[in-house]
Amino acid sequence: MSLHVDAGRVPSRAAPSGGRRREQRPAPRRFLSWLDLRATPYIFVSPYFILFAIFGLFPLLFTAWVSLHKWQLAGEKTFIGLENYTKLLVDEKFWNAVGNTVGIFLIATVPQLLIALLLANALNKKLRGRLVIRLSVLIPLITSVVAVAVVFTQLYGRDYGVVNWILGLFGTDNIHWQNEKWSSWIAIATMVDWRWTGYNAIIYLAAMQTIPKDLYEAASIDGASPRRQFWGITVPMLKPTIIFTVIVSTIGGFTLFAEPVMFGSGLMTGGTTGQFQTVAMFIVKEGFRDFEYGYAAAAAWVLFLLILITVLINSVLVRGIGRSK
Repeated sequence: MSLHVDAGRVPSRAAPSGGRRREQRPAPRRFLSWLDLRATPYIFVSPYFILFAIFGLFPLLFTAWVSLHKWQLAGEKTFIGLENYTKLLVDEKFWNAVGNTVGIFLIATVPQLLIALLLANALNKKLRGRLVIRLSVLIPLITSVVAVAVVFTQLYGRDYGVVNWILGLFGTDNIHWQNEKWSSWIAIATMVDWRWTGYNAIIYLAAMQTIPKDLYEAASIDGASPRRQFWGITVPMLKPTIIFTVIVSTIGGFTLFAEPVMFGSGLMTGGTTGQFQTVAMFIVKEGFRDFEYGYAAAAAWVLFLLILITVLINSVLVRGIGRSK
């Protein structure tokens, strides 16, 4: 009878496992647990944001504020609004520097990335001493910019330069490489290419090694030649990497400074008529030679906007490649 009554009774709420109620954690322990789960990740990443705020965001905002003033390093500081920008838009010297920067960028970047792509394809083959050869292409990158500029300045010397001597073998008169736009652009572009071609080649090489080998084997079975495989498989698979190198080269090309400065013997004028003065040289000249800090800050912001527009265009190209796939 008792068994029947027990079976018909409504069971009460089950007790916690082990027959004991869960003990509530003390407040300090709950706080530490919350800190470990929620706050610790933010603490770990906070150094980056703190450093970015100090060395990135603050200088950017401060430069924008300075650009709205007639700000002399050792003189008056008067708020003038957008006057620096309106003056900059009609400044022939500034637009000459922009034209020089874009011209050197185009002459340097297109051959640089093409040669880097071909060099990476060659380094991707089975070669003896492949590791040594791959490391050797990075030697120009670790060489001092000043040393590179000095050597190339001597190579492009008018009277005793090796380049003019070689051209003289074909009956060409000596070229004064610093006197004309096109010649100075070519000389500076070769400095940039010699320094950065190996760097881009290593990036392309790393991307090439992620391409599945099955694609090349299938193409070989179908009778595709190595050249056809390169342009039909390698290049399309490297498009995101190519866009990345274009973006990085654009940023570096628009902020070009050391090579043209050394080519011009340390002067910020970029030649007697500014034939190879870049925007970065123009900013330094206005800010630290002519002491027009507000005007230089406005030029720096215009340069930032030019770089931003170019990067956005490349980002659109990347998204277009993604949709085409």
